[in-house]
Amino acid sequence: MKPISRRFAALHGREFRLFFTGYAVSLFGSSMASVAVAFAVLDGGGGGSGLGVVMTARILPIVLLLVLGGAAADRLGARRVMLGSDALRCLTQAAMAALLFAGQGRIWALAALMVLWGLAEAVFMPALDALLPRLVPAGDLADANALLGIARNGALVAGPALAGLLTAAAGPGWVLAVDAASYAAGLAALALLRLPAAARPAAGESLVTELRAGWAEFASRRWQWVSALQACLFNLLVWAPFLVLGPVLARERLGGAGGWGLVMGAYGAGAVLGGLLLLGRRPRRPLRTAVAVTAGWALPSGALALGWPLPAVAVAAAGAGVTSVVCGSLFAALTQRHVPPEALGRVSADGTLGAFAFGPVGLALAGPVGDAYGAGTVLGCGAAFQLASCAVTLAVLGRREPADSPESPGSPAEPRPAAPARTG
Repeated sequence: MKPISRRFAALHGREFRLFFTGYAVSLFGSSMASVAVAFAVLDGGGGGSGLGVVMTARILPIVLLLVLGGAAADRLGARRVMLGSDALRCLTQAAMAALLFAGQGRIWALAALMVLWGLAEAVFMPALDALLPRLVPAGDLADANALLGIARNGALVAGPALAGLLTAAAGPGWVLAVDAASYAAGLAALALLRLPAAARPAAGESLVTELRAGWAEFASRRWQWVSALQACLFNLLVWAPFLVLGPVLARERLGGAGGWGLVMGAYGAGAVLGGLLLLGRRPRRPLRTAVAVTAGWALPSGALALGWPLPAVAVAAAGAGVTSVVCGSLFAALTQRHVPPEALGRVSADGTLGAFAFGPVGLALAGPVGDAYGAGTVLGCGAAFQLASCAVTLAVLGRREPADSPESPGSPAEPRPAAPARTG
């Protein structure tokens, strides 16, 4: 095992350290915002239907505009797009807070602002993948992605709990004001980055041409589209039923909301642990490792289907959390290494859209299918499917995978200075 200082080598560089700090702060604010918005809607008399409208208003722009967000990141530059995204999200959250302070938090107004929030997230996500290779040397990409995963999941563990306390004590408007300030911190960190000029698509190409070129880059790499297909079926058949039917079984067997909260908290804690375990490690076959660990996503569904007690289900959920960060970090690093920098935003967007396209369908169908066949049966079938899909994906991809080395073709061409203050 590498010394602690070497395992956190990605943080030695000024640019990534600065970005990571701002990003972690904004993540913490965002993890609090969903709780505040939910209670703002419920306190305003919107009920479950109103909450559904407001939450859908955020999700739809992400699904519909993600690919365009990837194209914007490649055409305009990842940092420029992220600056605009953080500025828009800061203003959106500040506007929601102002409405709540004024007692004007009507459903239609909150939904309209949530659309803007979703739009900003649709362009931020692919831009993040495109920016990261410019912040750290290629050899540190897996560690950098793992650190971002630790920040994301750490925020999901602590943020909602603090948001609940602050909402109860001061009201949801103050939580959203804190979120707006957190986006301002992320915006400041991005503005202070010192980066070289980024590679861009050929000048004069139309948006349709750029989108087609990005799709061609994605489709030409079998490991990309096969993994996206596996993730798509996972979200449809495994994760969506777990999120919908898990609480049903938790109410019956695990003590209700408190037990389910423990399970999901264990998932987040496992994800943090997974990121820490990955730091400083370089699997010889990163793609096969990323695919192999997806078997861990079968654990919580299987544990619920088999009627395991709460502690065992929590441990299984923690195992799935470890899987999420290890798989996600290794795969993101491979994408960032081997996709040309000028197409990285579009390829990332295509892969993300493919992975999550049928997630809403799974969420809609899980309840009726669970009612018809039993929640345990549906979750057990999902666990069995996940194990089978892991084996099939490994067989389809074989032993051929991109070489995991900093000199791979997708790596940035400019030299990487070794000094702590490198500019990426």
